[in-house]
Amino acid sequence: MVKDRRPYGDPGSDLFQVEAYPFYLLNRAVSRYNVVIEAELRSIDIDIPSWRVLMILGEQSPLAVGQVARSAVINLSTMMRVIERMEKAGLVSTQPAEEDRRVTAISLTEAGRAKLVAAREATAPIYRKLIRGFSAGDFSRLLTLLNRLHDNLA
Repeated sequence: MVKDRRPYGDPGSDLFQVEAYPFYLLNRAVSRYNVVIEAELRSIDIDIPSWRVLMILGEQSPLAVGQVARSAVINLSTMMRVIERMEKAGLVSTQPAEEDRRVTAISLTEAGRAKLVAAREATAPIYRKLIRGFSAGDFSRLLTLLNRLHDNLA
């Protein structure tokens, strides 16, 4: 029988324990991940927001700036500054979207694709270390649970 630890993660409970609060644990993991990944990305001369943009555009390009901002979990005004920096570095180009000229679409340039390859090479060992010890089932369950938490916040 599995002990129900949900009351310990409830901030409104007298039983609350920060180590049982899922969002503390998620934030702790993401913060640690960002520290580790930032050092690797710095070695190839990009930052975490730029890396997120490269990864997103690596799956589909061009994309509307608003869609990239939502996917990267970066507010739109900050995303505009990130895109401006990336455009000056030659990693992305911007143009009015074909379907709506009022929307700015972002595309990877050849330099952006090369930087994406370098970023994937730099971050892959960290990812492999992160998932070490997770079975395929564990990993699939983790993704399912994280998506459920996200959906429950909607």
